[in-house]
Amino acid sequence: QVQLVESGGGLVQAGGSLRLSCAASGRTFSSYAMGWFRQAPGKEREFVAGISWSGGSTYYADSVKGRFTISRYNAKNTVYLQMNSLKPEDTAVYYCAAARSSYGGTYQPDYDYWGQGTQVTVSS
Repeated sequence: QVQLVESGGGLVQAGGSLRLSCAASGRTFSSYAMGWFRQAPGKEREFVAGISWSGGSTYYADSVKGRFTISRYNAKNTVYLQMNSLKPEDTAVYYCAAARSSYGGTYQPDYDYWGQGTQVTVSS
């Protein structure tokens, strides 16, 4: 069992930056691939970024490529999402997820555990 707690959300102006963190419980964090998803009001939850268990592979949705960076620090059981050049359309609740696989994926069923989410609001 893995419990995930996101933090770092907030209100930021367009063009600004935020760094989200996701702290995981358990001793086997390094064996899970991790991902970030987001859900805007009235929209489906969508994939944002993913990282393999070792951190050697990262992948992104086209909408955030070049602006967001996912990373992980296994010694601290934490995964991060650095978000730069934020746009109003990035406004959403951001969720951290863990997959019992080495790679993860871009679909929600690829992931086994989810956090409660953190709100990110980007003003224009």
